[in-house]
Amino acid sequence: MTGHLTLDAGLLAAAPAADALDTRILDAALGEFAAHGLRRVSVEDVAKRAGVARTTIYRRFAGKDQLMQAVILREVRRFLLRIAAATEGLAGPADVVVEGFVVGLSAARAHPLLARVVQSEPEVFLPQLTMNGDAVMVAARDILADRLRRADPAGGDDYATVAEVLLRLAFSLLLVPGAGLALDGEDEMRAFARDHLTRMLRRP
Repeated sequence: MTGHLTLDAGLLAAAPAADALDTRILDAALGEFAAHGLRRVSVEDVAKRAGVARTTIYRRFAGKDQLMQAVILREVRRFLLRIAAATEGLAGPADVVVEGFVVGLSAARAHPLLARVVQSEPEVFLPQLTMNGDAVMVAARDILADRLRRADPAGGDDYATVAEVLLRLAFSLLLVPGAGLALDGEDEMRAFARDHLTRMLRRP
């Protein structure tokens, strides 16, 4: 691969350069994983979908595990960029809490790969997601905390904690859907966030 994604403070800067063949392989891998799951797909399956030789993939990725990681990390970056864009320039921290929660949970639920593996093989997906330790959680938390501080520069809230609680709740709703908090649709998510999650913000 021509570059490796690093989940650090530079995440929202320019992405590592990926040539057209990298993109083609990763798109094919995403399609295969979303259609058939992480466990069943082989490098040969990805090669067929991408229209390349299996050796071409092995020249760029050490094997299926590295290919899987590359796909997941690319999708994580896209996910975090969506949260960053949706919460940019909002008028106050309450709006950041609401929109960050709604966009994050909606995007995760709608993602074809997440939708499949969360239901059918979370025991395979979660170790892949956590291969970078808590880097994904930290990167997402820092983005939301930064947006909260920008919306309220004089605020005294512990915005890093608020952001992390939001993310952990969203992960829980994604991994354990249903029950009393189904939150079907953005209107329900937004009302729930406005009524309950903004209470984490201190009132003057």
